[in-house]
Amino acid sequence: MSKRTGYISWDEYFMGVALLSAKRSKDPSTQVGACIVNTKNKIVGAGYNGLPAGCDDDEFPWSKQGAFLDTKYPYVCHAELNAILNNIGMDLHGCRIYTALFPCNECAKAIIQSGITEVIYLSDKYDGTDASLASKKMLQTAGVQFRKVNTGISSIELSFLDEHV
Repeated sequence: MSKRTGYISWDEYFMGVALLSAKRSKDPSTQVGACIVNTKNKIVGAGYNGLPAGCDDDEFPWSKQGAFLDTKYPYVCHAELNAILNNIGMDLHGCRIYTALFPCNECAKAIIQSGITEVIYLSDKYDGTDASLASKKMLQTAGVQFRKVNTGISSIELSFLDEHV
């Protein structure tokens, strides 16, 4: 008997982990996840966009519009920053990060400072905005590569029914 065919690639696997992590986000409008992987294809960090630990997500706003302090923006930690902060306690130099959404300029700073050397993203929906332009400029200047994920599949279905095991 030969090995099974049709299994997912590393990029599909790690982007899948990022997308699954995004399902933990309580943000009603945008759910983003991130997964950090070392050079041996071991997951060393994961995160999603949400409030900092100790901040009750029922006590803070989730609105996208209004006065700054009445919106989510001053309070929410982005997925990439959470993945960096939630890593397993190792040096992230040489790692790559998979993220559902191209990182903003603030996350780009954290990515660069942490030593991550590659960003693999699914969506670049804010391409051309000032935050995206600043992010790309910093990543390029710091030598951090970035690329859109390349997949041969459009979706993965998960089931919690034990008959699939």
